[in-house]
Amino acid sequence: MKIIALSGALRRASYNTALLRAAAGMAPAGVAIELHTLHGIPLYDGDVEAQGIPPAVTTLREAIRAADALLIGTPEYNNGIPGVLKNGLDWLSRPSGEGAKLLGGRPTGMVGATPGGFGTVQSQDALLSVLRAFGCDFWMAGRLMVSRAGTVFDADGHLVDDKVREQLAQFVQGFVSFVGGRAS
Repeated sequence: MKIIALSGALRRASYNTALLRAAAGMAPAGVAIELHTLHGIPLYDGDVEAQGIPPAVTTLREAIRAADALLIGTPEYNNGIPGVLKNGLDWLSRPSGEGAKLLGGRPTGMVGATPGGFGTVQSQDALLSVLRAFGCDFWMAGRLMVSRAGTVFDADGHLVDDKVREQLAQFVQGFVSFVGGRAS
């Protein structure tokens, strides 16, 4: 089984990228969680699209197409989805109808980490609305929202909080079971 883990942040020391990296390290035997970012994807512009889909978008699209599932790590900026994540999803939906072709029925889950105290509740709720537009098969049984992320990861981006590590391990196992159950 192959799962694409897509970080919705660009920052080198992103907590969401670190969370997805930790998830990849917890993947059970026979499961590969492959980390991707949105680096290199330009701001959506219909004039750019008219000249062709940018290579970074095509590369990400093909990685998702070749995978069994998608796991998104979303920060929360100003009570919502980070612009870079929404922009990446907008590009994946182009040309019109491509989002449903790529993501329709695809098992999808999300996690999120933020330095704030409320986790990524509003960002995940807003992202769910976008994913619903694509017809994703969203895993509703699991949700992981990491608050106070600065205390959960060390300076090198390693997950150091045992409680969050246990929650993440349970999330990964549940999501893998969901994806595997759909294939049978």
